[in-house]
Amino acid sequence: MARLGSRFGSWAQALRGCNVDDVSGADPIARWLVISRACVFAMTIISALIGTLLAAADGYFRPGLALLSLAGLVAAHAANNLLNDYLDVKNGVDSEDYPRAQYAPHPLLGGLTTPRRLLQAILVLNLLDAAIMLYLGFAAGRPWVFAFALAGLALSVFYVAGPIKLKHRGLGELTALVVWGPLMTGGTYYVVAGTISPLTWLATLPYGLLVATVLVGKHIDKLKEDASIGVHSIPVLLGGKNARVLNMALMVLFFLLLVVLVAVGAMGFWILLTLLALPHLLVALRHYARPRPDEAPPGWTVWPLWYVGWAMLLNRRVGQLFVLGLILNVVWAAIRARFLG
Repeated sequence: MARLGSRFGSWAQALRGCNVDDVSGADPIARWLVISRACVFAMTIISALIGTLLAAADGYFRPGLALLSLAGLVAAHAANNLLNDYLDVKNGVDSEDYPRAQYAPHPLLGGLTTPRRLLQAILVLNLLDAAIMLYLGFAAGRPWVFAFALAGLALSVFYVAGPIKLKHRGLGELTALVVWGPLMTGGTYYVVAGTISPLTWLATLPYGLLVATVLVGKHIDKLKEDASIGVHSIPVLLGGKNARVLNMALMVLFFLLLVVLVAVGAMGFWILLTLLALPHLLVALRHYARPRPDEAPPGWTVWPLWYVGWAMLLNRRVGQLFVLGLILNVVWAAIRARFLG
């Protein structure tokens, strides 16, 4: 029983902070949670929940299809993380001195697995995605799922793969917005509802924008290293200070977008509960207004990353309230339909 509790503790640690104590000696599940960077899967889960709840508020509720969509998206996210690590090592981007290998063990550079096993895991995850895509497209009558899935796969592969290398051309941050917004949220809505309206497309944008702030934050943290190897991320192109100002503006824009979307009827008013996260926004803005400290504060688990940590913390707080607001929108829509006609 104590051993099982220890394993649960390791899994929770990997999900919270991207690492575990003595990862090389950890159980296989904990080790692969670290290898796949499962600590960031929460963003994908939230995107899928947003799509599901937007559909439910509009009267479409197909939990089985929603769960299949969620499983496919998490598998795709895991495959993308593994592929990025594999290609970044192959292309000479990741090294022992690169931040990716410092805040958490690198699957290959840290000796957690081999290139062959990493490619096998990528293949298995993509086969799972293909099976889900085929079922949804043919058996569930959702033919446009092929467009969503293939667009996501293309952006995932060419994020770091040649000849496009989106991350290297200042397009990685925009890619995150598109993937976690219209593709994940919009795709899940379509899977559940079988259709999607222009207003729903608009409703997919805020959370995608918030995920993009996480990527901007990570690239600010890696600015010097990226610049030295020719990775032209937005922070490299703008400079660190300007990139921090940009990310602060994007965080504020997220909250403004919510108000606008409620005003135009793209979302129900309960989504404004997300404004309760404004104190967390102020904390993030305060840290973005200052240079990174010289050393990690106590309890900071992803050093030398700094700005991405605050963007991620804001994302988690906002995501929880966002989902709660959408649940209340669904409940309110049901009450209104039942008692108010």
